[in-house]
Amino acid sequence: MTKKFSLQITMIILIALSAVSNAQTISIHLSNHTASNLYLHSLSGEKMTMLDSSSLDVNGNIIYDASSRNLCTGIYRWVISGNKWLDFINDGKDVSLSTNTKNVLDSLRVVESGSNKLFYSFLKLNKAYKTKTELLQLILARYPKDDSYYSETKKRLNELQSEYLQFVNIKAQTDPASFVAKYIRSSQLPVIDSEIPIEMQLDHLKAHALDNVNFNDASLINSDLFTNKTIEYLTYFRNPQLPKELLEKEFMKAVDSLLNKAKEHQLVYQHITEYLIDGFKKFGFDQVLDYIVENYVIKDDLCLDVKTEGLIKRRIEQAKNFKIGAVVPNIVLPNLDGREIDLKKIPKEKVLIVFYASWCPHCKDLLPKLNELKKSQTGNKLEVLAVSLDNKKEDWASFVKDNCSNLVNVSDLKGWEGKAANDYFIYATPTMFLIDKTQKILSKPMTFEDVRKTL
Repeated sequence: MTKKFSLQITMIILIALSAVSNAQTISIHLSNHTASNLYLHSLSGEKMTMLDSSSLDVNGNIIYDASSRNLCTGIYRWVISGNKWLDFINDGKDVSLSTNTKNVLDSLRVVESGSNKLFYSFLKLNKAYKTKTELLQLILARYPKDDSYYSETKKRLNELQSEYLQFVNIKAQTDPASFVAKYIRSSQLPVIDSEIPIEMQLDHLKAHALDNVNFNDASLINSDLFTNKTIEYLTYFRNPQLPKELLEKEFMKAVDSLLNKAKEHQLVYQHITEYLIDGFKKFGFDQVLDYIVENYVIKDDLCLDVKTEGLIKRRIEQAKNFKIGAVVPNIVLPNLDGREIDLKKIPKEKVLIVFYASWCPHCKDLLPKLNELKKSQTGNKLEVLAVSLDNKKEDWASFVKDNCSNLVNVSDLKGWEGKAANDYFIYATPTMFLIDKTQKILSKPMTFEDVRKTL
């Protein structure tokens, strides 16, 4: 055997051994399962992206070759069925999990993977700690302080807090650079000193609940960490007794705390901003959405995910292009008789442009009030141009007859896709702009009261 051939054989063996050493398997055993396949997803907050699927054998086992997928470090999810799943930390090492599908979390056993043993120990500890401490805090809030049971309760609370901090800050931190250690440190629940009076604890949480979150670590985006902490923090500002307007102002304070801390890392900042926008949109908190767009997205020129919903993009574009003092695009649209109305040719000192739709509940409240306001105006001061986003002429005509016949009513009956709706980046109804005779924006009233105050 020549030296050259021997060297080639040696290299082949080394390459083969290297491939074996880099192999990574994820083994799952399910008992009481009815599924035939599991579906692997990556996590980024509440967003799940399906990556692969794998079939269960007759004994409920899967041995998945993760090395072929080049999975990055983070939390992944095996979806068993619509409402059942199994999360695990991927850090490049073998993982072996076993569970009963009737109670996935409580029956779960980590056969292999030190990171996942810590991860699941933390999840179970968190759940128990939250339940127990909330009950003890409730007792301390109502029980007489001079009673011995009060002292015993306080002592037990302190013991639980000490045990919890021992786990998250010491036991879980033997390898502080590992993903699981960073996840646990940032995910830990806030621990409130029992000496802080009950009535001051909420303010303490608002000021310090985010102290342990590492906003500078972008790897934690590959998990539910930042979205979980965001939800947790927002609950401290939620007060069901407040009217919506005041509640939105409270949420704006929470947004400031969250996003100013998130600015430590651009990707984390973007990740949390997108989550806040999506969440506040779902719950209809438009004032908070506008606040985020104006003070963070536009001010810091944030580049949001291309998948961000179209109406949010319109909101951002409208805020950028329709500031006070900006000149609005001209509007030339037909009225109910088919005659074209030209915004530039309306001979009034001021024009209130209102975009509305007959099916919009708030519009049904606003337009009759604007109609009465127009009737009460004298001279050459104000006109109201009502731009309908309806698609059917009969719906538009009926609404005008019942609610706003004194206004200048126009529509191209193309809904959200009409030229004026697109030119003005309309994302919600009603939307109003008060302009002067040169078509400069004087104000952007949100309510009828805003209109009255402006005029």
